Amino acid sequence: MKLQRKSGVRALTVGAVAISGALLLTACGSDDNASSGSSSSSSASSSGSIKCADKAGQILASGSSAQQNAIDLWVQKYQAACSGTTINYKTSSSGEGIIDFNQGTDAFAGSDSPLKPEEVTASKAVCTGGTGISIPMVGGPIAIGYNLSGVDSLVLDASTIGNIFNSKITYWDDAAIKALNSGVTLPHTKIQAFHRQDESGTTDNLTKYLSGAAPKAWPYEHAKAFAGKGGQSAAKSAGVAAQVKQTNGSIGYFEVSYATANSIKTAKINTGASAPVEANSANASAGIAQAKIVGTGADLSLDLSSAYVTKADNAYPIVLVTYEIACDKGNKAATLPVVKSFLTYIASEEGQALLPDAGYAALPDEIATKVRSTIAALA
Repeated sequence: MKLQRKSGVRALTVGAVAISGALLLTACGSDDNASSGSSSSSSASSSGSIKCADKAGQILASGSSAQQNAIDLWVQKYQAACSGTTINYKTSSSGEGIIDFNQGTDAFAGSDSPLKPEEVTASKAVCTGGTGISIPMVGGPIAIGYNLSGVDSLVLDASTIGNIFNSKITYWDDAAIKALNSGVTLPHTKIQAFHRQDESGTTDNLTKYLSGAAPKAWPYEHAKAFAGKGGQSAAKSAGVAAQVKQTNGSIGYFEVSYATANSIKTAKINTGASAPVEANSANASAGIAQAKIVGTGADLSLDLSSAYVTKADNAYPIVLVTYEIACDKGNKAATLPVVKSFLTYIASEEGQALLPDAGYAALPDEIATKVRSTIAALA
């Protein structure tokens, strides 16, 4: 598997990533599975790989709650090592975090998607002499959860998923679904499709997959706002999962942790590989490993389009990567030391090693090396 830069930049070979546990990627919009922020007071010192800033201080950050549980864990460890320093990360949504960052409120932001061109342009107002960059930190699968009495195993593909969420397939015994599930008795039950009511990175990443892998079934541009026809909406991933759990005949999409926590069955995806692919951390890793780096300079934005159409065995195609948004140059002098210290820690071997036990996916070594180099160069 290779991870490449476009435009002639040297390709980086990506090794396999061993990951344990389900990815606890919580809501990618404004979900609130845990506290609304991570904050506590904790002289500059060092512990393990944590190299505290020379001067203690406080930084504010906000954005995606997909990384919320990881941030909470990292903040706890960091503040325990760096007495007097406070990291306050407010979980809201990717969009809100980027707005806060580009308004100069936040020292860094969390996002489920890399910065858009217009957001990069806006960042120049706060990144004096520099620009905002996207730094990948963790990834995982978006599950297609369903509740259908008597059906314990279900296979779907990009086309059927797109047509279901666009109200083109409306019954579970539709011929297209039956063709993917030989030997399974599918009832003539009306499909009740649930989607996100709020704008979210979960929707954005799902629709990137659908528009990339099944453009005829999903004839819309990817977006954080759901664009399909029909269906029912629910607030946040927690709301979608709750509706699926209680409604027979239903289907929805959310981070795999919601399926695990609510005992919701998830569909395997027929990608054209030798067998349908399950939504789990190891398979998502194999999908993400198909990515290309498309950012220039210090920006490490990833293009996941190759993941959406991969036919590699055990490579799950509906994947999500979270980013930390920071200035490459022009960071505020008062907060830069703490920002660099904290980001250096979470990208370190020690910081990344905490992720599997917390249910997340650690960065592949080659990507982690690029991330660490980028963080070290922040100015």
